[in-house]
Amino acid sequence: MNQQQRMLELAKQAASHSYSPYSNFPVGTCIRTTNDTLFTGTNVENAAFVSTSCAEGAAVGAMITAGEHEIAEVLIYSPKPLLCAPCGNCRQILREFATPDVPIHLYGQAGLHKTITLAALLPDSFGPENLQQ
Repeated sequence: MNQQQRMLELAKQAASHSYSPYSNFPVGTCIRTTNDTLFTGTNVENAAFVSTSCAEGAAVGAMITAGEHEIAEVLIYSPKPLLCAPCGNCRQILREFATPDVPIHLYGQAGLHKTITLAALLPDSFGPENLQQ
């Protein structure tokens, strides 16, 4: 099994643990760091929708908790008929720890797949370097 297949299996496993009773839209994310460590996350919804946690943020939180800070690759999976691109907030969270050329693999039902870069999602992004003086 190659690295991307392993990431897909972990993202599927994470999605299977999703807590999404309101949207019925499970999502699983797997992040590979520059040290080749894999971290997963899933979405956790809340009746107060602004308190909902996305899968990408959960995976980044696990990565940070483990002391890692550099994303090399991201895979996002949802068992739905359409691909699930990260929301605007998650794009910014990923931007904090990934370079513009980081590949983001989107997977859906029946092997539906597309790979894009963070730069394609955030063409004129704002990152940590913008705050340096």
